[in-house]
Amino acid sequence: MTVRDPVSAPDATGRPRRITRRFPLFTRDTARPEGGGRAAARDAPAPARQWPVLGVVVLVGVGLLLTGLDVFRWGLVLVGAALLMGAALRWVVPDVGMLAVRSRFTDIATYGVLGTAIVMLSLMAQPDAPLKIPFLNDLLHFTVSS
Repeated sequence: MTVRDPVSAPDATGRPRRITRRFPLFTRDTARPEGGGRAAARDAPAPARQWPVLGVVVLVGVGLLLTGLDVFRWGLVLVGAALLMGAALRWVVPDVGMLAVRSRFTDIATYGVLGTAIVMLSLMAQPDAPLKIPFLNDLLHFTVSS
């Protein structure tokens, strides 16, 4: 049994290209991130194809609107919750469209850390903070009064 070298379509010079698993010396384009395909079929309208990122953007917009209407704490909690929803969608849904920016792990970590930080900081904002973490107060006094 003989093994033939796989050959693909010809390149720009007209010679057949060999399929190889090695990385090319020069990169010609960038690969789409995993999960970056459409979230709905090709014949669906554009909002339906990009529903994950549209949902996150709408929640962030509503949160910013609440923040602008002087309900800043709950508006910012909604912004952070939207990022956490983006992390959950990136984890659960296989194709999330434009919500996929980097690798799945990096997107989940980025959305999760930023969403958690925004929610925690907005719940700790004065006056009448519903969340109090004592060591952060000590850390603030240590760094500012030095």
